[in-house]
Amino acid sequence: MNLINKNDLIFVAGHTGMAGNAITKFLKVNGYQNLLLPTRVDLDLTDSKAVEEWFCKNKPQVVILAAAKVGGIVANSKFPSDFILENLKIEINIIENSWKCNVKRLLFLGSSCIYPKFARQPIKEEYLLEGGLEITNEAYAVAKIAGIKMCASLKKQYGFDAISLMPTNLYGPGDNYHPTNSHVMASLIRKFFNAKANNQVEVSCWGSGLPKREFLYVEDLAKAVLFTLEKISSDNKLLYDEDSNYLGFLNVGTGKDISIKELANLIAEEVNFKGHIEWDLLKPDGTPQKLLDVSKLNKLGWFASTEINNGIKSTINNYSDNLNKNKLRSN
Repeated sequence: MNLINKNDLIFVAGHTGMAGNAITKFLKVNGYQNLLLPTRVDLDLTDSKAVEEWFCKNKPQVVILAAAKVGGIVANSKFPSDFILENLKIEINIIENSWKCNVKRLLFLGSSCIYPKFARQPIKEEYLLEGGLEITNEAYAVAKIAGIKMCASLKKQYGFDAISLMPTNLYGPGDNYHPTNSHVMASLIRKFFNAKANNQVEVSCWGSGLPKREFLYVEDLAKAVLFTLEKISSDNKLLYDEDSNYLGFLNVGTGKDISIKELANLIAEEVNFKGHIEWDLLKPDGTPQKLLDVSKLNKLGWFASTEINNGIKSTINNYSDNLNKNKLRSN
């Protein structure tokens, strides 16, 4: 028996983003057609009054909070106040109004950056707040931690059915390929694709290339979201720690990591770039390793299905297709 049904009115906040778009498509494929998908013009998620009025008018039964201000190391370092303020406003507005308006299930998407910079590996859910955060994305991480705690607190105090998922680094169709605001996967794809197209002999990459990261194809996240909404009760014992403290969230990932240097080589090979890769040691590496322990979600029956080689190939093809479409439009 599923915890949500095909007739539920589902609000996907952030449906135009990479994660939200993949989730929306997967919901539709699986027969969920009653979707509320307001655009930014229709609804400013940082406007508390507008969000409250929207909830009162539309009365969603299920809410998926995938909306967030996101960016890479450069953006997070330059605009920390934007990241903490905008994300906190979005979370408070949607989570609080979901509770007040008796939404029957809420799913909040966090991020693996919530964990300490030097967390024990692989990272279990219980390691949250064991140490200091990576300074380059501290503001964003604090906002995400606040979102988790909002959901868990409403569950503990009022029994509100809220559950959170912590995905590792996402990639895939719909990613942001901005020259300075993108995450590592999208940034590397853009660099090597352009280098090949422009016959460059060298590509410069940030840091030493030694840090390890785990990457999750965004369509796998979409599957995890629907699996969680349908199958995992917020009362499940795996949402508690060994001391029976309510955590309220689960890690989502592949359980495998790869060094940035290995990743760069995979992408270079896929686009057939034959030049030299230079590593700029003056640029920061960030967290040395970030591998999630996904055993809890695996025990519940969900597993990532996309191998990184296949995911990279699909993502590069999507990036290339979009470039060609944009060229056709401009002509």
